[in-house]
Amino acid sequence: PFNENTIKKAHNFDRNSMATVFPFFSSEVGHENGIPIGFDKQTGLPILFDNFSSTLTNYNLVIFGKSGAGKGVTIKTITARSSVLMGIESLALDAEGEYGVVADALGGVNVTISPNSNTIINLFDIEPETVKDEITGRERVVLNIENKVEDVTQALLTMARGSTRSEEVNELTKQIIAESVAEEYESRGITDDINSLYEDNDPTRRFSRNYIGRVKKEMPTIGSWFKRILRKGQENENPDYRFHYSYLSKVMKQYVREYNGQMAYFDGQSTFDLLDDVPFINLDISQLEERFARPLAQQILLSWIWEKYVKKNSEDRSKAKRKRVLIDEAWMLLPYPEAVDFLNTMARRARKRNVSLAVMSQKFQDFYEKPEVQAVLTSSDTKLFLAQDKSEIQYIKEVFKLSEGEAYFLTTCNRGEGLLKVGEDTAIIAIQPTAKEFE
Repeated sequence: PFNENTIKKAHNFDRNSMATVFPFFSSEVGHENGIPIGFDKQTGLPILFDNFSSTLTNYNLVIFGKSGAGKGVTIKTITARSSVLMGIESLALDAEGEYGVVADALGGVNVTISPNSNTIINLFDIEPETVKDEITGRERVVLNIENKVEDVTQALLTMARGSTRSEEVNELTKQIIAESVAEEYESRGITDDINSLYEDNDPTRRFSRNYIGRVKKEMPTIGSWFKRILRKGQENENPDYRFHYSYLSKVMKQYVREYNGQMAYFDGQSTFDLLDDVPFINLDISQLEERFARPLAQQILLSWIWEKYVKKNSEDRSKAKRKRVLIDEAWMLLPYPEAVDFLNTMARRARKRNVSLAVMSQKFQDFYEKPEVQAVLTSSDTKLFLAQDKSEIQYIKEVFKLSEGEAYFLTTCNRGEGLLKVGEDTAIIAIQPTAKEFE
């Protein structure tokens, strides 16, 4: 500090040498257009971020930060600015009851799912989708019943395992569930023929994309599926299946309204639909029990969101809207393999529908220790790390090749500060909502 050269020697300190002692690796992060996401703490310049930039490999976003680091404020700021400045529509799967204020502020919709609400979301709902032929570029409307049977089967498997994640549920159980789910659709005449979804099923009438006014058939429900399981169990003569039918008849009652099941809020015809052109839709599951009911709701709603929200987007990006799906406290899903599998699938398939999947969590270690969920990380070109606990930082440092200085910064930075990684580029960012946004 006194600038005294006591050894009386000089040495040239060029730029390359200087770079080796600077603890952060940085380049120009951000896009030419987009929303102001925050300020670069090194340059003081605003960082513009376009979640749907053509320079991104994919549109997904992950945010990790300890409790109190500012994850909620950050994603609310991004969501509100994206809606107002870029017209991006968002849907939040709200595990903590935090996003209702955003829906109110943006003129959106709040939906509460709880044991005391009248909202029913039917796991069996299926929608037509528009797909683009990769060779001809032409679009066609299809009904993918095979994928839907698999999605419903996966959710019912999670329900059958329950909070104890019973090891008695195996491939035989899955086979029984899958066959009964397929039979539920078959009994209503619903096949991969798009017309079979509607009451006026006329094979001579060619399906038009303008199907407004056509009356859909009533969908199968958990209750109707359970009755089928009971009936098949009584008719079953195969000793290998006997235990599994008995197990399902006991544990699945809790999800059926007819038996006053304590978790029957997904049994019945849906009372709510996801409308187009709504800036923000909030599905609030915060009133559900945290240990099992909430992650189960996350899985079921992810499947329903894919069916009712994501699939509505065209695969032709010139026609598709820009949409974002927010999954708060995603760590809750990780103990349940079927839920992880669907989350991975959604992360991989979202870009094709011009959708950004935004995953927020405070427990990076859970992601690190779950190789099955790695697709969520590798399918997210944008990563934001806010303040981290010292117990977590080594995992983040290892996976994302952080320098010692970057890792130290994340354990000491203030609320709303962090590292933004977009592709290979990194910036030290400070996210500062305006006073109006805080209101």
